[in-house]
Amino acid sequence: MEETGRDRDIEGRARNARPRDGLGRPLPYGAPGVERQPEGVVRTPEETVREAQRLLDAGMPFHAHEVFEDAWKSGPVAERELWRGLAQLAVGLTHAARGNATGGARLLRRGAAALAEFAGARPYGIGVDGLIGWAGELAGRVEAADSDGAAGDGALRCKPVDAIAEAPCLRPPTR
Repeated sequence: MEETGRDRDIEGRARNARPRDGLGRPLPYGAPGVERQPEGVVRTPEETVREAQRLLDAGMPFHAHEVFEDAWKSGPVAERELWRGLAQLAVGLTHAARGNATGGARLLRRGAAALAEFAGARPYGIGVDGLIGWAGELAGRVEAADSDGAAGDGALRCKPVDAIAEAPCLRPPTR
């Protein structure tokens, strides 16, 4: 940390260096945390899907979102909505796992909408139609879950979902 009290990366950009848990929530300095995903990694689409699925299966959708974000920012323009939509699904699951019904449902639906242009296709073996259905179903369940009401920030709180149990399968087997 520099004298101004802000964390900086090696290029001097502001960057929070606090450790984070598996859902990307900041932990106190010095606490053990989950290693963050490096930013700006250029992967093949196959590597992106494989790494994101590994993270989703480990209950780390926030980290999977970062992998998809790298693909969205570095990939061809024609595929940006695919990767952006997948990133939004992952961060939607993150919010639902944190107990944020409003943010979780909103991002799950936004991600599904971004994937709509790929409906009926299986780019890189990704089961887009199944993911759209999964996102809508989970968003509905999260919104309908018993909640403690508004959390003071306008967000509806719900019982957190289990990120591992709810992790989608990006490449379902073909029939």
